[in-house]
Amino acid sequence: MTTPALLPLSGRRIPPLNLGPPSFPHHRATLRLSEKFILLLILSAFITLCFGAFFFLPDSSKHKRFDLGLEDVLIPHVDAKGAKNSGVFLIHGPDEHRHREEEERLRNKIRADHEKALEEAKEKLRKSREEIRAEIQTEKNKVVQEMKTKEKKTLPPVPIPNLVGINGGDPEDNDIREKREKIKEMMKHAWDNYKTYGWGHNELRPIAKKGHSTNIFGSSQMGATIVDALDTLYIMGLHAEFLDGQRWIEDNLDFSVNSEVSVFEVNIRFIGGLLAAYYLSGEEIFKSKAVQLAEKLLPAFNTPTGIPWAMVNLKSGVGRNWGWASAGSSILAEFGTLHMEFVHLSYLTGDLVYYKKVMHIRKLLRKMDRPNGLYPNYLNPRTGRWGQYHTSVGGLGDSFYEYLLKAWLMSDKTDHEARRMYDDAIEAIEKLLLSKSRGGLVFIGEWKNGHLEKKMGHLACFAGGMFALGADGSRMDKAGHYLELGAEIARTCHESYDRTALKLGPESFKFDGAVEAVAVRQAEKYYILRPEVIETYWYLWRFTHDPRYRQWGWEAALAIEKYCRVSGGFSGIKDVYSSTPTHDDVQQSFFLAETLKYLYLLFSGDDLLPLDHWVFNTEAHPLPVLHLANTKLSGNPAVR
Repeated sequence: MTTPALLPLSGRRIPPLNLGPPSFPHHRATLRLSEKFILLLILSAFITLCFGAFFFLPDSSKHKRFDLGLEDVLIPHVDAKGAKNSGVFLIHGPDEHRHREEEERLRNKIRADHEKALEEAKEKLRKSREEIRAEIQTEKNKVVQEMKTKEKKTLPPVPIPNLVGINGGDPEDNDIREKREKIKEMMKHAWDNYKTYGWGHNELRPIAKKGHSTNIFGSSQMGATIVDALDTLYIMGLHAEFLDGQRWIEDNLDFSVNSEVSVFEVNIRFIGGLLAAYYLSGEEIFKSKAVQLAEKLLPAFNTPTGIPWAMVNLKSGVGRNWGWASAGSSILAEFGTLHMEFVHLSYLTGDLVYYKKVMHIRKLLRKMDRPNGLYPNYLNPRTGRWGQYHTSVGGLGDSFYEYLLKAWLMSDKTDHEARRMYDDAIEAIEKLLLSKSRGGLVFIGEWKNGHLEKKMGHLACFAGGMFALGADGSRMDKAGHYLELGAEIARTCHESYDRTALKLGPESFKFDGAVEAVAVRQAEKYYILRPEVIETYWYLWRFTHDPRYRQWGWEAALAIEKYCRVSGGFSGIKDVYSSTPTHDDVQQSFFLAETLKYLYLLFSGDDLLPLDHWVFNTEAHPLPVLHLANTKLSGNPAVR
């Protein structure tokens, strides 16, 4: 797409245009009332409001919400005989007398509080302006000190899982070793230029040679590339660069900013990246920062259903959804891609709040009807109803399915509920979304209002790796079938690369008549350094050791080096079918987190981050398998 704000920027979904409210300048009033009079007005209004609220607002104790209700409704209580009373208890006999006494006691207390508040207000107004300012400053300092104390709180010690394969992976073959070194050199080029021209900014404009950011990170500079790249630097042995990133995080990474961020993107990039850096290095600062950020995301879950908002203000805690999403809905791939990180947060802190948040989401989804067994991409967090009936394994849906499978893997295969939900979903996808073109290419289309759209996105190409990863443990002994299905998806996605002038894949491609695995619309012909195809090559290599996957990965690496590399880093391409490509001038943070990491692993031995010990989040941040049978987070009801 040519509009920068609409470009799909990360992981598994398409971030939208930021349509925030207009900003108006503040004007100083020409006439100023005295500060004391204003203070008195505010205090009087507040006291009057509190006093009136007691008499005129309904008693909240007379209503209750559904714990997992599918609608934002209030349920009136009924008396013992079952008759509804419009939300008011029927009170009889002695109970009625006690109720009146309690009511009178509360009225008297409010009157006393009211009089006390007025006296305090009068006392304040007797003080000089300097005394009032001094008191306000003292209160501010107390609040700041309390916040600092909270941020520095010591987390409880927990047993670290047995970490296997955080180093090594040196290939025996000289040719493979040289290719791996080349990927490492590409990483150093990307990192060094970011450090030179964009340090502390979220991303880099490698041609303009300056910092870059998007609406998913809000208005603040949070060093997204630094956090996203840390674990890649570590496993490549770039320890000096890793320490530079660690020092910046220690000194500059601050989440107490007035900035509205994407809950999903911040979770997979920042929390995932910080947790992975902690497990790999053992440095406590990464765990501490991950927990600080997670606490800032929790207000996003304050919705009638517990389905979180897409965005949350890190300072105020106010959440909202993307304006373009169906009927104000939350997005499946966003609220469904929190499980891995939140389970690890509960494991590391001993605080079950994170675990309960994601399990609540799962519980709600299990209770809901699914049209044709499919999960639509949109769910309204107020009503708990599906939005538009649109299902995809690409943008908007993809990583939800990935995290069902990975929840099972991360639990050491004890979270059987997650595995059942994954198997059910994949069976429906295979039945309704999977198709084969006239030329024999297997692809995953999109289901829209009962019809299959024969288009596959680059984001959906991750599914080849997912099918291979989930083959072991599949129903009815279909491991071979799903491994083969993964290989077919890998072949299709390779064709989408091979049929372009640059040998780099477009954002999406169609299967319509004579057109197969080719982008048709100009707005779909771009490549923004995405990792999904290379990710699938790596998983298929790990499970089959078929040399074609290393060959295909090297073809992609050479194309990136030839067409995306510029003096200031790496840039995306606007049209992969043009022999004279134009750059988009953005080095995405996920290029360092995912694309280069998967290429490096593709040319490494299997002993580097072995898949029976590590599970990668959707931003390619490795998190260790947790043997939850030994903890209170076990997904196995029998253990619990």
